[in-house]
Amino acid sequence: MRSVRTIAALGGLALLLGACGGNAATGDQTFADGKTFTMVLGADPGTLDPHLTSLSVAMLVDRFMYDSLVNIDPDGNEVAGLAQTWQGTTTSATYTLRKDVKCANGSPLTATMVADNINFVGDPKNASSRIGAFVPAGATAKADDAAGTVTVTSPAPASFLARMVGGLPIVCDKGMKDRNLLKQGGDGTGMFTLTEAVANDHYTFTRRKDYAWGPGDWKADQRGLPDTAVLKVVTNESTAANLLMSKQANAAQLVGPDRQRVQAANLHQRQIEATLGELWFNHKSGLPGADEQVRKALVQALDLTELGKVVSSGNGKPPTGLVSSGGAPCKQNTVEGNLPGHDLDAAKAALDAAGWTAGAGGVRAKGGQKLTIAIAYPASLGTGSQAGAELTQKVWTSVGAEVTVKPVTDAEIGTGLLGGQLAWEAAFLPLNTPLPSQVVPYVSGPSAPNGVNFSSIDNAEYTKAVTEASAVAGTAGCEQWAAAEKAIFKHVDVVPFVNSTVPIFGQGARFEIGDGAMIPQSIRMLV
Repeated sequence: MRSVRTIAALGGLALLLGACGGNAATGDQTFADGKTFTMVLGADPGTLDPHLTSLSVAMLVDRFMYDSLVNIDPDGNEVAGLAQTWQGTTTSATYTLRKDVKCANGSPLTATMVADNINFVGDPKNASSRIGAFVPAGATAKADDAAGTVTVTSPAPASFLARMVGGLPIVCDKGMKDRNLLKQGGDGTGMFTLTEAVANDHYTFTRRKDYAWGPGDWKADQRGLPDTAVLKVVTNESTAANLLMSKQANAAQLVGPDRQRVQAANLHQRQIEATLGELWFNHKSGLPGADEQVRKALVQALDLTELGKVVSSGNGKPPTGLVSSGGAPCKQNTVEGNLPGHDLDAAKAALDAAGWTAGAGGVRAKGGQKLTIAIAYPASLGTGSQAGAELTQKVWTSVGAEVTVKPVTDAEIGTGLLGGQLAWEAAFLPLNTPLPSQVVPYVSGPSAPNGVNFSSIDNAEYTKAVTEASAVAGTAGCEQWAAAEKAIFKHVDVVPFVNSTVPIFGQGARFEIGDGAMIPQSIRMLV
């Protein structure tokens, strides 16, 4: 939670977001060389190891240091990355590497290095958070260094195999041998090297002057490339907006009400369409969310449209599926008509029928256990997320639950919630991935800490539909993927209730969005 691209706590869990919006050209005469680009981050990324994080903010930081085999351009098209060409089926993919690519340490990138990355992530014993999202479990890669090719074989079909594996950030040899180097450092082929890391404050990068293999037909001699990039952690969104407006920052992503005043200044703007409001229940045995009747009743109690307005500060739009529509390969609306409608009386009746009866103070109980619900929500998503959690608390209290709200940092989500160490019954946690297949490990399979199925969902209908969908290559399997998502909604396992078109504003700089996050190679500084 691609992903999950910080709008979302999960980057692939996050993490990964679909991009939308056009590209405006600026004449070369306005570009300035040798400048510093400063971007505001809404949260600290925690570990920077690209294979051991699911946080979208960490994945954004990693984009400055790492390349992938395949890139996604601002229009959603696959373009060359470290691979010049690629092809694949549902069980096999082959990548032919670009020549003369070098790691930041000066060593040439080899096919063996790339294969080592894929084999590490695909091996369950390494507990990579990218397994299933980028590399199918058990998938293996073989390298031909002389030919510069890497061939991946998956033990089970995967609809979008070539694109999935193609999006994996590639770590160079030193980092693969000693992963401790990657926690607050980097070892990649990216455009920048990390020169200073101060947790919860800033991350400073220096541009590599030898970098010449950017996305697609990227040219190294373009004007306006920054010499330095500073990613500054600012958790208060109003402060972030002030830094941008006062020209102390060149870029900031704004989710809440501060976006209105920044939009009025007519700054450079690119947009990300993303899942913003998404309700999860903890399905672990003994918790209220393990009972489908309870999940349905709690959702019936909520006016999801009103809740979406609160969470998005009135800037939302109805969701269409588990994958936000911007850049998604499948376009079916799987949400409409497949979630319980708002009916407070029906919600109370359903809880009665499920055996949860009102006791002292109106709090329901069953078998001596109170209907107690702790709602976790990401503090990094601003006041809208908090207001949404508090509104839900008020509504669920009115139907007989004892409810508390719990703000959590992105780091707590990564280590606590995903690691199975955080106590929670419900969570507002937007999962953003560009492919329906990348959702699979988060809603099925091993539970935390043995997998990233952090809410312990076990939906046989979903698993069956995924198996059918995975056997069909590309968009030809979209109907099967739609059936899988509908099974999730039918059993009220996950409830998306609002998407948001989230702007990233630029001041004194231009940039583009691809695969739900800023493309570092697209940054151009202005005079």
